[in-house]
Amino acid sequence: MQIEKAKIVELLRSRGDNALAQQADKSLPPQIDTDQHAEQLAKLGVNPQDLLGKLGGGLGH
Repeated sequence: MQIEKAKIVELLRSRGDNALAQQADKSLPPQIDTDQHAEQLAKLGVNPQDLLGKLGGGLGH
């Protein structure tokens, strides 16, 4: 699954995780492949399966 970095940053900020949002903004590429970047997402506390429900139709394919 492809997700824009901005969506990850937005999700982290909405949870009040501003430090992690800043880290994600610096360390992730503009377009994230949840399989390829699973380890990085896990370090940020982001579960790709959770993104499906939280981000809804805003996800890329």
